[in-house]
Formats: sequence, C-alpha cells, structure tokens
Amino acid sequence: MFRPKYPEAPTPSIVHVPTAVPTVQHSHPPACSCQHAHAPAPARPAGVLSGLNAGTVGAVVTVGIVLTALLAAVAVTAVSVAVAAVVMRSLLASQRRS
Repeated sequence: MFRPKYPEAPTPSIVHVPTAVPTVQHSHPPACSCQHAHAPAPARPAGVLSGLNAGTVGAVVTVGIVLTALLAAVAVTAVSVAVAAVVMRSLLASQRRS
C-alpha cells in the first residue's frame, strides 16, 4: 500500500548508432630542410592567475563590506520601526480604554 508503483518505460524500437567519420591527417612540408627541434612554447608563470590580482580582491572585499553594512542598516531600521509600531499601538489602545 505504501510502496510506490512506477510506470514501466516502453522499450525503444529504433536504436540509432552514429557512425564514426574518419578524420584526414594533413601533413605539411617542412619550412626548411634542416633537422632542428622546434622551440618550446613559452610557459605561463606559476604565480600569475588570469584576472585575479590584489586590486580585484580588494574591490570584492570592499563591496562585500558595503553590502553587509547596508543589510545591517536595513535590519536595524526594520526593528526600530517595529518597536515604534508596538509602542504606538499600546498608546492608542490605552487611550481608547479611558
């Protein structure tokens, strides 16, 4: 009773198997007849990250601090408005009774 009954999935009738397209290797003639080794590609320095430097980190930290301060200000304002509403409600209720 409490066990779910899953519907049975129909078996696919057509199975499509993609065929591999042969790749053609093009060989280029050498630029010169000498048998020298190619120069290695320049390696990227290990300490350099793409686009991440001290200025970026500083900007992200500054924006985070500003947004946190704004959120705290909104929260404090909401609490003070709520307290003021409760005080005014109690003052108005006491005026109606007397």
